[in-house]
Amino acid sequence: MPAVERVLSSPAAQPLMGAYGHTQVVDAIRAAADALRRELLAGAVFDASFSFETKLVDDAARLLAVRARAHLRPVFNLTGTVLHTNLGRALLPDEAVRAVVEALTRPVNLEFDLTTGGRGDRDDLIEELICELTGAEAATVVNNNAAAVLLTLSALASKQEVVVSRGELVEIGGAFRIPDIMSRAGAKLREIGTTNRTHLKDYDEAIGARTALLMKVHCSNYAIEGFTKSVSVDEVARLAHMRGLPMAVDLGSGTLVDLAQYGLPTEPTVRETVGAGADLVTFSGDKLLGGPQAGLVVGRAELIRKIRKHPLKRALRVGKLTLAALEPVLQLYRAPELLRERLTTLRLLTRPAAEMHAQALRLQGVLERALGQAYSVTAEPMASQIGSGAFPVDQLPSFGLVVRNAAGKRGGRALMKLEAALRALPRPVIGRIADDALRLDLRCLEAADEAAFAAQCAELRI
Repeated sequence: MPAVERVLSSPAAQPLMGAYGHTQVVDAIRAAADALRRELLAGAVFDASFSFETKLVDDAARLLAVRARAHLRPVFNLTGTVLHTNLGRALLPDEAVRAVVEALTRPVNLEFDLTTGGRGDRDDLIEELICELTGAEAATVVNNNAAAVLLTLSALASKQEVVVSRGELVEIGGAFRIPDIMSRAGAKLREIGTTNRTHLKDYDEAIGARTALLMKVHCSNYAIEGFTKSVSVDEVARLAHMRGLPMAVDLGSGTLVDLAQYGLPTEPTVRETVGAGADLVTFSGDKLLGGPQAGLVVGRAELIRKIRKHPLKRALRVGKLTLAALEPVLQLYRAPELLRERLTTLRLLTRPAAEMHAQALRLQGVLERALGQAYSVTAEPMASQIGSGAFPVDQLPSFGLVVRNAAGKRGGRALMKLEAALRALPRPVIGRIADDALRLDLRCLEAADEAAFAAQCAELRI
């Protein structure tokens, strides 16, 4: 076994030194030598052309490449869920990407007032634009909508009661529960009504000396049907104002435009909610809005001022990259006639099924050749989901590739093996197994990525 220094000085090791530096290469060669030593002691035999130095450099190179590979990696989202929480939710449009690169590589006026030359407030960078788009008096931004709800309750209802309908005590992904957030914020939950029916009188009768605000939570991740009754935002707001209380709405996803005009299910907009009398509205930045992860709070100026002054605001505030991405996304909404083309999320949600059908036919043969005779591949209609709690019972007509075991055998282990192989590709392919088939929904595979996906199919190892 050659000494590490001898291997390091070999011509084959020099490119590794330039790419990874002396420290990492030494560690990798030592690890490769230890592994090779174990092989030899176990009785491994090599032919006459074997070279210790070549073997150690090659093994070290593979180890270094694995160590250097990022854990956060691009994937092909072929799950059929556009706003997939586990895959990063909304994809940013080009304008936002360019703005983030600028903020990454140059100093920016994050908290510097260019007019006065003094210290500024980072909310000032986008507050005016948010208010223009929502009709609110003021706005602030934190790192997600859960933080927005937590901060609002902490600032306005600590040690006081918040009235919420029992049918709106939602739990979303990651075990985020409204009752738990209330507790962490120091507020006391006052449940009213029943799971399926709540009346205005329930709100009225629950108001007492310790009531801080009335709250409605938009049930975006489930639906109750049948014998139901809920109270509208404007009714609750009128009651709250008559009793001298503020009224807050957690919209969850939150959209700035009427989605029905694009053929999507109707969702209350932030402007409509503010116009209905809500004093505060919280919503996400990375769902239907189509921007970066953020939580936006909009509403009456005096209430927003209280929220900004709370100590949690600093802990939950966003950084320059979020603000850099959020502003250009919001700017797109100033040109609604161009929004469908420029906002990535909206473009994916409204992608025509015929376009995906044609794409599936183009890729069917590519995948068939890669998989061989053990599997059958067909192009079939599918049903996509919007995702991230938006429109839980609504589906979008889609198209994709369906992979089954050949000869009509049940999928089982073979499909799981194929799914794992797709996830092991350089750019992992994420599909879903259902009804004894692996389904690859093409809604989120745009034309720019089609060639890369096709090329990867040739690298499949099953």
